Amino acid sequence: MSLLIFVYKNVVIGTNFWNFNILGSYKIKTLHKEKSFSFSRIGPDIYGSTHPQNLLSEINERAEFLYELLDRHVISIDPFSKDCLLQLFRLAAKFESNPNRYISHNSPLKGKILINAFYEPSTRTRLSFDSAWHRLGGDSINITDKSSTGIAKGETHLDIAHMFNNYGDCVVLRESDNEAIFEMTKSLRIPIINAGNGIDEHPTQAMSDLYTILKWRPHLVNKSIDDSEKITIGIIGVPSRMRTVRSLLKLFCKFSYFIKKIIVIYDDKSIDQNDLFDEGQLKQLIESGLKIDLESDMQKVLPSLDVTYINAIAWVGENYEVHGSAFKLHSELPFKKDSIILHPLARGPELSTSLDQTSKNWYFAQSRGAVFVRMALLTCLMDRTTRVMDVV
Repeated sequence: MSLLIFVYKNVVIGTNFWNFNILGSYKIKTLHKEKSFSFSRIGPDIYGSTHPQNLLSEINERAEFLYELLDRHVISIDPFSKDCLLQLFRLAAKFESNPNRYISHNSPLKGKILINAFYEPSTRTRLSFDSAWHRLGGDSINITDKSSTGIAKGETHLDIAHMFNNYGDCVVLRESDNEAIFEMTKSLRIPIINAGNGIDEHPTQAMSDLYTILKWRPHLVNKSIDDSEKITIGIIGVPSRMRTVRSLLKLFCKFSYFIKKIIVIYDDKSIDQNDLFDEGQLKQLIESGLKIDLESDMQKVLPSLDVTYINAIAWVGENYEVHGSAFKLHSELPFKKDSIILHPLARGPELSTSLDQTSKNWYFAQSRGAVFVRMALLTCLMDRTTRVMDVV
């Protein structure tokens, strides 16, 4: 019987070890062959997939409100009228209800170029804007590293905006510097969309959040809604530090008629109640007609919440803060029947995967719907609204 000797880095490995490796490798390959690598098109976000049609039928088409978006930048949620937003949501529902029609037979942004300038990490926002633009037939340029741009050499945002005018038709900017987007508007001749400026705002995330709520309960668009049908919303987060929460609360100001109460849930061991809101922030909410309660006991209020919105991350400068680590949502908590959970993602330990396969999970549908909301917004900003109206 011959002996097989294998030498590696001056170490002699005998035949038994060699045979073990051969057999082990064979066993692993066999196991892979036995596994199924097929997939299902029905996932945990299915609970939000059939509702765009219902929302579409609740909102009458009024295209004139969408023309408010012509020659406008999208920096804050404040300037948007309620009617304009509802028409945006209607158009988004139209795209989501029949996306193939707009990919195969209608390319309203063909020949247009989007500049995606993301100077801060992003998965969902950057990819959803890119996806939205390409679905509408356009092309895009992506910048994902500030150090690879002229900013690293000391170039001003004002000068960069001058260059953007020549290279694209629309800019989406995410920048940790709160003021950068305002500086760029001084020289821009194309629209810019705020995809998050420090801890200030994230308007299109708020649009996607409300769009999700309205798909879940389409009748909420009706101003004559009965008091018994109004909803209670819990916000687990810090409005003064989180741009997604800040923009969402501003948006709720415009739709206060269907909100019974908003409960801001905070960790009283890590943040003082007086630091929850910036100056004037709470005043704006109250003057809009919203009732705001503050609560530090999450389990106490969960059974009363129709919508639980949780966020944990706040970007500050070149890093991030974690807030509310004391709160963790999981499937064993006493949620109200038929209530839903929203989260702008990325997920941390505050949101358990045990909720993914439950009907509480609307956070994946929320992320998917963002593509269609941004499709609607981009179509209008590019003055292509007439190409997609009156097409169901």
